[in-house]
Amino acid sequence: MPVNYQLAQETYLRYAQARDSGHLDYVKKADKCEEYFRGVQWDPITKRQLEAQGKPVLTINKVLATIAAVMGEQLNNRADISFRPLRDGTQEVSDALTKVYAQITNENKLDWLESEVAADGFITGRGFYDIRASFDDHMQGEVDIRRLNPRNVLIDPDAEDYDPDTWKEVFVTKWMTIDDIAQLYNEADAKYLGAKGSSEFKYGYDSIERFHGSFGGNAYPIESPYDIDNLRRRYRVIERQHKKWRNAWHFVDIATGDIRPIPDTWTKARREVVAKEYDLGLVRKMVEQIRWTVTCDDVVLFDEWSPYLHFSVMPYFPYLRNGRTIGLVENLISPQDQLNKTSSQELHIINTTANSGWKVKTGALQNMDIEDLEQRGAETGVVFELDDIGNMEKLTPNQVPTGLDRVSYKSDEYIKEISGVSDSSRGFDRADVAAKAIQAKKAAGSVNLAKPMDNLNRTRHLLAVRVLDIVQEYYTEERLVNITGGGLNDSSEQMQVNQTTPEGTIVNDLTIGEYDVVVTTVPARANFEETQFQEALELRQLGIQIPDAVLVENSHLSRKAEIAAEIKAANGGGEKSEEDQQIAKIELQLKQLEVAEMQAKNKETEAKAASALVAAKKDAFEMEKPPAQDNTVAIERAKLQLERAKMQAEIKLKRDELVATLQLKREELDAKIELNKQEAAAKAKLAHNEAIVETKSEEGSEK
Repeated sequence: MPVNYQLAQETYLRYAQARDSGHLDYVKKADKCEEYFRGVQWDPITKRQLEAQGKPVLTINKVLATIAAVMGEQLNNRADISFRPLRDGTQEVSDALTKVYAQITNENKLDWLESEVAADGFITGRGFYDIRASFDDHMQGEVDIRRLNPRNVLIDPDAEDYDPDTWKEVFVTKWMTIDDIAQLYNEADAKYLGAKGSSEFKYGYDSIERFHGSFGGNAYPIESPYDIDNLRRRYRVIERQHKKWRNAWHFVDIATGDIRPIPDTWTKARREVVAKEYDLGLVRKMVEQIRWTVTCDDVVLFDEWSPYLHFSVMPYFPYLRNGRTIGLVENLISPQDQLNKTSSQELHIINTTANSGWKVKTGALQNMDIEDLEQRGAETGVVFELDDIGNMEKLTPNQVPTGLDRVSYKSDEYIKEISGVSDSSRGFDRADVAAKAIQAKKAAGSVNLAKPMDNLNRTRHLLAVRVLDIVQEYYTEERLVNITGGGLNDSSEQMQVNQTTPEGTIVNDLTIGEYDVVVTTVPARANFEETQFQEALELRQLGIQIPDAVLVENSHLSRKAEIAAEIKAANGGGEKSEEDQQIAKIELQLKQLEVAEMQAKNKETEAKAASALVAAKKDAFEMEKPPAQDNTVAIERAKLQLERAKMQAEIKLKRDELVATLQLKREELDAKIELNKQEAAAKAKLAHNEAIVETKSEEGSEK
């Protein structure tokens, strides 16, 4: 884009206001917290003065050990994201979205990214994601998630809430090379900036810079013979995302009242055609939309409406109180300083005790001079030759002040108490502490870190919402998604989304419906499997019949999937072949026939009892009347016996047929297994013979 002094000035003034309204203070605090985490904990001037006086300068980095335990807590509590249907959503699409999200997180290596963002939050108080659509690997776009340096993200000075949707603007500034600007934005603008020896822009002192934090540090020379090929990142690019009100066209679903914005690039004819085809209404209304402006010095590199519904920046704050972010390191700085100073003073006193100095009369030393005494005065077995034994006296050393060692101990305890990370959380409990007590202390330690972990879950929820919005916006065409499973076999699954059937319906249509995000915290896979293995083993020891395959699946064996499958197959629990399934079906039918036969016998018994009761009543009635010839009971009994015989014959015939079929299937299966064995043996023998022939041919060629 051409030079636009007014827009570039407006963008820079807003950036400068955000920078000077607390961001520079945050950067200073973040730098100090980073240094304490790395172990750079002494003021350089003070350290040089103490070293010049020969005093020890100790750094006992408890901050690193404490934050490492918090990072371990984060690593052991991962998130499982799923989606729940709301308005116009279906469970099938919810399941599809869950799998698509799993594929997106796997492609972006989100577990590692989350660890880096969480570490930024723990140490500096702020961590940031950047979520946008990337077209590098897919023409239709894929979700791209990256970590941002928190020093490069400037939040709206008027913002005070956690959710970026409540912010009015956010800045991302970074140093770029001329080649980067030419590739991402415009080659003409890059050449214009590269031709500048210095900025003529009013606020250019902050636009062209050659120092930046990197692997090389801040001591990079201004002029270097290696500053060639436009590889130096020396141009500050300011990326501003801010909200503005605008009057825009929207589609309206007449049935549900749902409103969706229409892209600015659509013409009037296209809007009307789409509205008519899908029976939608058209309305023009004022909405707040995100404007995306990118400037460098006095050049506007980009200025368009954002294609996203939210800011691309997503934060993580361990603690947020009325717009003030708090990390876990800044409150450990004072006790860490106290620990370093008291420990250094203790060592200094011990050193002075070993070499407290000497009082010597002038000229009393015969075998050395004063300089030699300074160097060798504390050596073991040193011999002093004197003109008079009373002319030399050792100075009385300073005594260690009472309670100085307690100050160091209290400093260590302060760090544990403030951070909420105890010895039990780090696995440093005494050997005589009971295991149950250690577990109780660990649970209490987890409560101390509940708020940072709860805010991490909040960030996970907001991240999933933004990924869902990009998926519904850009995953509109039919595409094949590969999902890598996290189960025992780590198998992969392929799923078709937005697939149009011959009937005209769309299967797994990701673009329709609204869905809620469900965040479930789960332990890390290795810890989860270890816990499952221990619980299963304890149940086995209590006498509960836990299958062997369950123990193997939750073990740490390298080939546990194959071993578990073999155990299941040996116990009849593996995946059955087609022949085995047919045999099992026949055996089930035999059991059903046996049950039918037993039911028939029960019915016959009941019929006999009823017949006997009828006969008894009839006999009693006949005793009151003159005898007469009646064969009703005998006829009914004969009918029942005939029906039973017929049923038994049918059951026997059916059973004989099933037994014959079962025997035939088993014989066919045995023959197939034997044939497979013979083929395998023949292939092995053939391969062996080919290897022998190849070996002999190689020996002949060598001769």
